[in-house]
Parts: sequence; structure tokens; C-alpha cells
Amino acid sequence: MNGERGDAVTSNLFNIEIDGLTLGQFSSVNGLDMESEVIEYCEGGNNANALKFRGPSRYPNITLERGFVVSEELWNWYLESHQGDGEMPRKDGSIVMLDSDGDTEMARWDFFNGWPCRWVGPALNADDSSTAVEVLEIAHERLEFKNE
Repeated sequence: MNGERGDAVTSNLFNIEIDGLTLGQFSSVNGLDMESEVIEYCEGGNNANALKFRGPSRYPNITLERGFVVSEELWNWYLESHQGDGEMPRKDGSIVMLDSDGDTEMARWDFFNGWPCRWVGPALNADDSSTAVEVLEIAHERLEFKNE
């Protein structure tokens, strides 16, 4: 910490970048979490407390939601990841938080060895005039935060 006060950033729009290319803008992103397993060890002769050690880290899936867009890039990545018996096309990518105008990058979360594990298409109902929403869920192995 450098001691400077930082103002809270509003969370309005997010882009997803895969291999450096922006593939879509999203209105909701969840799963930018990290958690380390806690391993407790009871040392012989120490009855007062257990020792605690850091275990492996876990990263939940990233879930992205947006109004349905007629675009095939993310759908094609999903299909590539689920066809055939060959090697799965894992990719590195980023979730980029933009300012309220959608012009300036405010923060970035880079994920590594990601692949789309779930895609949910829009619910269709002729009696409903709400926005059609699609959901993409990405499994990954690591997450890094950057504030440029």
C-alpha cells in the first residue's frame, strides 16, 4: 500500500478478451474469487491450539451474463472445447472492467488455462418483453488482478 486514498469504482460494463481480442461486453460478472484451503495440524504435546497451514488455492468458475448478442465467437469456442477426443483448446483471457462511459479500462482480471464449461441461451417467451440473456461460464486454473 502506498498510502494513497482510492475512490470506489462503479462496476458498470465488462469486456472479455481471449488471446488479446475483445469478444464481447457483459453486464454481469461473478466468480472473480480466490480461496486457499486451510490445513490444520495438531502438533503432539500442544493441546492449546492447532497449527494452520496454507493448502492449495481454488478458483471458482467465472460466470458472465449479457443481453443476447448475435455473435458466434464465444459459441464457437464453447463448441471447440466440447467436440472430439483431442486436446481441449484452453485459452488465457481477461475480464476488463470499464468506466461508466465504456471507454477507459479501470481494472483487469487475467485468467489462465480457461475453457467454457457452460453456456445458457436466452429464455424465449413471446409474452415477455424483457431482454434475452445469455450466460457463459468459464473454468480456469488461476486468476491475477491488474490495475494499470
